[in-house]
Amino acid sequence: MLDCTAGLEPGDPYTAPMSERSFLEATVRPPRKLRIALMLKDHRGAKLHPECLGAVQRAAKLCASLGHMVEEADPNLDMVALRPLNSRISAANTARSCELRWKTLGREPNADDVEAVTWAVYQRGLKVSGIEYIEAIAATHAAGRKMAAFLARYDVILSTTLAGPPPELGYFDQNGDVQSFTERVTEYLSVTPLHNATGTPAMSVPLHWTADGLPVGVHFAGRYGDEATLLALAAELETAQPWFDRVPTL
Repeated sequence: MLDCTAGLEPGDPYTAPMSERSFLEATVRPPRKLRIALMLKDHRGAKLHPECLGAVQRAAKLCASLGHMVEEADPNLDMVALRPLNSRISAANTARSCELRWKTLGREPNADDVEAVTWAVYQRGLKVSGIEYIEAIAATHAAGRKMAAFLARYDVILSTTLAGPPPELGYFDQNGDVQSFTERVTEYLSVTPLHNATGTPAMSVPLHWTADGLPVGVHFAGRYGDEATLLALAAELETAQPWFDRVPTL
């Protein structure tokens, strides 16, 4: 799918660099020996849940056994400071998307059409000024440059994917209390939003399971435009520790 859809389309204002070979080919060639930065905290600087810490440490040992160089390192990007700026961007885009949909339907904005959380984000997006939006974009670009500088020294960042194991269904209720939902999501998504903002490709690999059989993802992030390295690493990890048939008993 990536091989079919990657590349420049006429008129694109931005484009990612093209891979030197096909993405499919990357999955059948072992990666070169990689320099991997190991994070034993999340991007808020918080300690990891024991299950997540165990998952990351075991993944680091697996990578080292495959010949990769693993050392503890942190890009030291302040996700706590960046998150409200990212929220401005996402809220403004949510407001635009909702407005376009209501216009297509020929209806006025209506809270009953969307989840309570979406309505709250829509309302917040309507209040984002042009200057606030540009400030958020500039901060995001600055974070991307700092991440790129860090990844000039490392090929991959190894961390947890989430702040804990999978919660029970209903823990994230988009039609419940908005403040409670926001607090829970902010705590749980303590890694991935930073990479969404900086544009670094990343993958979550199921290399660990809890005692009751639930998967705990291990997060690998690479350089901008270097999805091929991640795909090659994923194939190598799956060959070394297959997971396809590992499913919880229900």
